[in-house]
Amino acid sequence: MTVRLRLQRHGASKTPYFRVVAADKRKPRDGRFIEMLGTYDPVPDPPEIRLNADRIDYWLDQGAQPSDTVRSLILKQKRGEPIVDLSEEGADARARAEKAAARKKAREEARKAAIEAAKKADEEAEEAKEEEEAEASGDEEAEEPEAKEEADEDEEPEAEEEADEDEEAEAEEEADEDEEAEAEEEADEDEEAEAEEEADEDEEAEAKEEADEDDEEEDKD
Repeated sequence: MTVRLRLQRHGASKTPYFRVVAADKRKPRDGRFIEMLGTYDPVPDPPEIRLNADRIDYWLDQGAQPSDTVRSLILKQKRGEPIVDLSEEGADARARAEKAAARKKAREEARKAAIEAAKKADEEAEEAKEEEEAEASGDEEAEEPEAKEEADEDEEPEAEEEADEDEEAEAEEEADEDEEAEAEEEADEDEEAEAEEEADEDEEAEAKEEADEDDEEEDKD
């Protein structure tokens, strides 16, 4: 029986993970295996690799042939790269604890980053609100002189119009008074003329009457 060290795929289509197994070369890739020698998860960064170095060396000594990917994983382990050696007692537990601590640290950092982002957003919103209020206050202050100027401009024509109307009314009143005065003066003059004329007529009548009486007396004599 020819033994081959290869990867056996598991997981979802977009999140695969692999088992490193010793299996009969004639068996299907994902079929039955002789022994599981480790795991390989390419999704994280960096990828998580767990290998049992002692058992891999045993199978290599027995003539087992590793696949290209398994050979590259074995070389990484021999170069001292961060790979969990399952042959060491407690190595897997330590690796799991370190992974959990790293996840907790990442969650804490994400939480702090979210708090800082929210705080910064609140500060920016407060600054924006203050700027808007300042702009609104400036607009109101700018509008007040304009409104006052417009009111003054509106009042000036009204005042001028009222003054013109007052002047016209006064002129008309004065004209009416002048006309009344002239009419009264003419009436007085007419009355005086009539009185003088009547007086002249009375005097003439009296003079005529006296003259007639004188003539009558003369005739009698």
